Amino acid sequence: MPDPLGARLACICVPVGQAVVVGSAQPASDFDGESLAAAGIDLVRRRSGGGAVLVVPGLQVWLDVFVPNEDALAQSDVGKSFHWLGDAFAAAIASVLGTSAEQAGVEVNRGPKQATPWSRTLCYAGLGAGEVTVAGRKVVGMSQRRERSGAWIHSMALLSNRAGDLADLLAGPAERRSAARAGLECAGLGDAEHLVDPLTEEILGRLP
Repeated sequence: MPDPLGARLACICVPVGQAVVVGSAQPASDFDGESLAAAGIDLVRRRSGGGAVLVVPGLQVWLDVFVPNEDALAQSDVGKSFHWLGDAFAAAIASVLGTSAEQAGVEVNRGPKQATPWSRTLCYAGLGAGEVTVAGRKVVGMSQRRERSGAWIHSMALLSNRAGDLADLLAGPAERRSAARAGLECAGLGDAEHLVDPLTEEILGRLP
């Protein structure tokens, strides 16, 4: 819950099990129930929009932040409202990689949304405002929901090369899953699970 005094709030979420998290308007039928059950993966729904993500313990840094309406960080433009968090993640990622953002190719998307045939279904198959790429690979995904008192931004930095695992859980023919997996080829930092704890500390230290 937001701070009743109207302060900013940051929450690191640490998953204890696996789950496919679908967007608020996304049909659950996008995913195969039998495959989920066989893998012991829950299907849950978040209150913000966007495509699905796969939550697996130890593979990502999951950060939720709340910004009150009267806060200096608040923006009426939804797209621009993500930029400050993208900047914080970009600096944190460059720091844990031990280099500059320019040398590592860390970039924050300040342009229009980059949609693909799979981005409505799978978060990491497209690129939205404020989201972060490293050498062309999408590493940080974000979504947002607005309440009367302010905005929640949900963000996740994917530090593995297992983004394609989500595609294998889709409903439909094998060809659909293969096409979706191809759409996730440029997602995740890749074999960087050892950076989960350092990045968690770094991003918390860089939040304004």
